[in-house]
Amino acid sequence: MHSIVIFASGKGSNANAIIQYFKRSGQAKVALIVSNKADAAVLDIARNEHIPFLIVDKQSIKETLLIDQLTECKPSLIVLAGFLWKIPDSLLHTFPGKIINIHPALLPLHGGKGMYGHHVHNAVLTGKEKESGITVHYVNEKYDDGNIILQARCTVQPNDTSDTLAGRIHALEHYYYPRTIEFLLTQ
Repeated sequence: MHSIVIFASGKGSNANAIIQYFKRSGQAKVALIVSNKADAAVLDIARNEHIPFLIVDKQSIKETLLIDQLTECKPSLIVLAGFLWKIPDSLLHTFPGKIINIHPALLPLHGGKGMYGHHVHNAVLTGKEKESGITVHYVNEKYDDGNIILQARCTVQPNDTSDTLAGRIHALEHYYYPRTIEFLLTQ
């Protein structure tokens, strides 16, 4: 069975979608959740699902102890699901081609540092984009710059707000992210 490690900073809706998907399919299990926030709701999901978790700070995410703990999980993939920090080079070099991210827009548009959640949706609306969507991509040394694995699109409606657009984006994320992970695990 494949092992997945999830990095998340917030509510954990994508993490939960991934956990539930693989509980049903049985092809993988989430072995660990890593968060940079001790009060992140994703940790409640980890507790409820009996999944071990780690809380990291700016120093510990760069340390070999974290790399050792991740290596112990033997992850087939490390999945960023709303993790707001840049991944340090030490992790990228230890797990080459095994770290993926989901971004709530069609990259290369509206990516980069500080572009997450409603910041992205507001930029899409301000830019008068006709469509938005999600991008699943490999993680490299730059924010939102790695090779694209999958993009899924939705129409931006004339009366959209950041919240209504976010709702459609979340639906795309929850559907496509687990399936993209499953596809990558079977390659």
